[in-house]
Amino acid sequence: MSGFVWNLISFVIAIGLLVTVHEFGHFWVARKNNVLVKRFSIGFGKAIYRWRDKQGTEFVIAMIPLGGYVRMLDERVDPVLPQHKGLSFNSKTVWQRMAIIAAGPIANFLFAILLLWGMYLIGVPNIKPMIGQVTAESIAAKAGVPANA
Repeated sequence: MSGFVWNLISFVIAIGLLVTVHEFGHFWVARKNNVLVKRFSIGFGKAIYRWRDKQGTEFVIAMIPLGGYVRMLDERVDPVLPQHKGLSFNSKTVWQRMAIIAAGPIANFLFAILLLWGMYLIGVPNIKPMIGQVTAESIAAKAGVPANA
């Protein structure tokens, strides 16, 4: 496979992972604050794959993997059943709405810390600099630089 194709695949995987972590942050805090989440989508456009959980949230993987969204129940947009009146996003307190909105970027920040911590634990390969040969009467030889060190 060409380098361009590998770069494209790597890009799609990286963006997909970042979008998933970001949207999961919104989703998790919305659920913890008792907001009805209607859809959790990774990607835009036509759905490739979809399923529903026990709470009725539709999970979608869509055609264009350059973003995503979490659609919550909102009284300003959707007709709300009487039994769902307290489950809408806009019925929550300002602090709850701020927490839901901030959860996406915070999730990305924590994910970055986790990745950097993992890289620190595993380490990165490094190449030790070696001097193969020191020419006699050179500045390096006069300075006492040893060969093969």
